Amino acid sequence: MHDFSIELCGVKIGISALCPDTRSFFRDYLSSGPAELFVAISPEDLSYEREQARLQDELDGVPPRRYSDRYMETQAILRKVADALLMKDKLLFHGSCLAVGGRAYMFTAPSGTGKTTHTRLWLELLPEAHVLNGDKPFLALEPDGQVLCCADPWQGKENYGTNEILPLQAICIIHRGESNRIEEISFSEAFADLIRQAYRPEGGDGMLKTLPLVGRIGQGVKLYRLWCNMDLEAAKVSSAAMLKR
Repeated sequence: MHDFSIELCGVKIGISALCPDTRSFFRDYLSSGPAELFVAISPEDLSYEREQARLQDELDGVPPRRYSDRYMETQAILRKVADALLMKDKLLFHGSCLAVGGRAYMFTAPSGTGKTTHTRLWLELLPEAHVLNGDKPFLALEPDGQVLCCADPWQGKENYGTNEILPLQAICIIHRGESNRIEEISFSEAFADLIRQAYRPEGGDGMLKTLPLVGRIGQGVKLYRLWCNMDLEAAKVSSAAMLKR
């Protein structure tokens, strides 16, 4: 086994990995000192992740893809870390998070809808913006109700991200549209989309933990729904509303 420690969401986590090069995936998150949580990966964990990947390819209607053991191990670590951090009120979420003026703004949508493209448009429009995490940040719920967006190394195929923790100001749910329009929505209007993009662990206990966390996120940040095309005007419309410019 290959042992090392990382720090995510302010929590130190000990990792016991099978592949010698898995440590390099976490190079920007390596830590020292005593760990609060421990994650160990077994060959059975890699087999489980390969089966999940095969099922997803089948669902997507694409030929089964071949993944390296290192990639499968990073996915197994993500699953176990997400389960452990969930118990500490830190929820893995599917979305692209940008940082502007010391605050985070998230775009979320099913894969292929355009959140990555919209992220690029914000970067083109706003020189002061940068990507906190381009695919799967953790959202940490603070006792005072504040929601923090926490970077991690699972940044998507574009590998956009920086190791930061910032207060989350807003979540925007993206839909494709011919024209660009945004509106602020209530938590009840956003709930179905938010729960689809939140990490949902297997088993009833984990789900019972996810649901109230999604509720607290929805009450702690502003929520928007955006219909947009792929033009720069889309970023002008969304940033004007979300940044109140």
